[in-house]
Amino acid sequence: MTKAIRLSLVISLLFLPRMFLGQGPSQGLDPASLLKPAINSWPTYAGDYSEQRYSLLTQVNRTNVHTLTLAWVSPLTAGPSASGQGFGFFGGPAVPTSIGGVTQEPVTIPGSSSGSPRLAGSILQVNGILYISSPDNAWALDALDGRILWHYWWKSRGGTHIGNRGMAMYGDWLYFETPDDYLVSLDAKTGKERWHKEIADFNQQYFSTPAPVVIGDHVLVGTGDDLDSPGFLQSFDPQTGELQWKFYTVPMKQGDPGLSSWPSLDAAQHGGAQVWMPGSYDPETHLYIFGTGNPTPAYTAKIRGPRTYTDLFTCSIVAINVDTGKLAWYFQTSPDDTHDWDSTQAPVLVDGVFHGKMRKMVMQAARNGYFYVLDRTNGEHLLTSKFSDASNWAKGIDSTGHVLRNPEKDNTVPGSLVSPTNGGSTNWPPPSFDPETGLFYVTLYDGYSMYYLTLKNPRMLMGLGGSEQDSVGSLGSSIAAIDYQTGDVVQKWRTPGSNIGFGDGLTGLMTTAGHLLFDGVGDNLVAFDVSDLKPLWHAHIGDVQNAPETYMLDGRQYILVAASGSVYAFYLQ
Repeated sequence: MTKAIRLSLVISLLFLPRMFLGQGPSQGLDPASLLKPAINSWPTYAGDYSEQRYSLLTQVNRTNVHTLTLAWVSPLTAGPSASGQGFGFFGGPAVPTSIGGVTQEPVTIPGSSSGSPRLAGSILQVNGILYISSPDNAWALDALDGRILWHYWWKSRGGTHIGNRGMAMYGDWLYFETPDDYLVSLDAKTGKERWHKEIADFNQQYFSTPAPVVIGDHVLVGTGDDLDSPGFLQSFDPQTGELQWKFYTVPMKQGDPGLSSWPSLDAAQHGGAQVWMPGSYDPETHLYIFGTGNPTPAYTAKIRGPRTYTDLFTCSIVAINVDTGKLAWYFQTSPDDTHDWDSTQAPVLVDGVFHGKMRKMVMQAARNGYFYVLDRTNGEHLLTSKFSDASNWAKGIDSTGHVLRNPEKDNTVPGSLVSPTNGGSTNWPPPSFDPETGLFYVTLYDGYSMYYLTLKNPRMLMGLGGSEQDSVGSLGSSIAAIDYQTGDVVQKWRTPGSNIGFGDGLTGLMTTAGHLLFDGVGDNLVAFDVSDLKPLWHAHIGDVQNAPETYMLDGRQYILVAASGSVYAFYLQ
C-alpha cells in the first residue's frame, strides 16, 4: 500500500461517525432516565423534570475550572444545503440532509432557510449524541468531537421565527415544533421524518417555539400568539402523533372554570394566556406545572372591563394532570396584567424545609419582578417577594400573596415611567437552583421605560397594539441569588456597564456540584464560584445564544454552549 493511499484511508476513517467504526453509542432514550437528575446525559429541556438546571457532576469544579480549554467547535448552517458543514481540518464528508414541509414555495428567512442559525434552545445529549434545533432546522452531532451526523430542514410557510427552545425525545424518536405550527417527529438515528401534525391555526397567527416535553406516553406541546387568540396546551401520542387532549388556558364555553373572572365569554375566548415555554413535572403527584402568558389585548386597562376582573388563567402558574389534561390548581402572579409581563418563566421544583416544615415546593422568578413560592401539591401560597430593586408597577402585596397593580403605571397618553421594561425583570433565560447553597439563581434586568398609550379608542386595540415603550435607563443586568425562605436577594453580580439587556446580556444559568455557576454574558461564557458569584474563568466565543449545559462522556466532563451559530464544548486540559 502506498503512503498516499494509507494517508487517504486514515483521513477517511477520521471522518466516519463513531457508529460506523464499531464504537457508536445506542441512540435510544431510556424513559426511566427522565425521572433522575441529569448526570451523564441531558435528556430533556432542563436536564430533568425539576427545571433546577443543577448537575451532580464534579470533575470540573471551582479549584480547576481555570484550566478549562476548548474541546471542539462545530459551526452549523441552516437551510436545505449542508455545504460547509464539515468537521476538522479537511472538511469531512457531506452531511446527510432530509427535507420536510407542507409548502412547495418555502419562505426565505435569514438564519432559518440559509446562513447562520440562532441556537437559543436547549441541546439534548443522549448516549453520546447531541440533538440541536433552531427555527425550521434540527441536527445531530457526535458529543465527543462535534461531528455533524445529520441535518433536517423544514420548508416553512413563514410566520414568526423568534426562536426555537429545543427538542424532546422518546426512545429512538425526536420531536420539535416549527414556527408555522407543526409538530415534527424524526428518527433519531437518521434525521428522517416519521410524521408531522398541525398543532395550531397558522392563519390565526399562532407560532410555535417551545421545546416539547415527553412524559410517559405523552408529548406535551405549547404554542404562542400575539393576536387575540386563546392559549392552549396539547398532548400528542408519541408513536402516531394523534391528539390525546387539549387544555385551554382561558374559558372557552359557559361553565368553564375562571369564566367569572372575565367581563364576558367573548373576552375570555380571545384572551391570550399562551404557553410558549416548557414546564416541569412532579412524578409523585402526576402534575405538569407550567406558566401562561399575558391577557390580550395586552396594554389597555379599559377594554377588558372593570378592574374587578383578573382574567384567569393569564399570567398564572398552572398545574394539570398529565394523563387527563384536567386542571388541578393555579396561582395568578399578575392579576389583570397590562404590560405584557407573562408568567411563562421556569417553574422550579424543590423539596426542602420552609419555615420549619418539609415542603414540596414550586418556585418562579416572574417577568414582573416578583418571586413566588407555592406548595406544588395543591397550589397553596407560601411566599411572594420583590427580587427587582427597580420594579415600581405595584402598590404592594395582599394577604393572599397577589401583587396589587398600581393603575397609575398603566399605559397613558403622556407616558408612565415603569419598571420592568417590556422585556421584564427576567424573561426566557432559564434560572437554576443549587440544593447545596439553597439559593435560587436568576438573570435580572433592572430597566425603566416610558409606556405610552397610542390608541385611546379601546375598540381599536388588539393583540400587542396600542402601546409604545421607550427605554429611558437602567440599573444594569445582574445575576441574583434569592433565599427562598425569605425571598431576599442575598447575593448579586452585576455585568460590567449599565446598558446590557436581555438582547445581548445574560442567556441563562446552570449550577453544578462542583460549586460552579455558568452563564452566557454577552460574548463570553463565564464560570462563577456559586458561593459568592466571583468570576473564575471565561471564554470569549462570540454572541452566546443559549443557557450552558454539561455532560460526562468517556470519562471527561464537557461544558456545552451555543454562540454565533456554532456549538462549543469545553473540558479540562
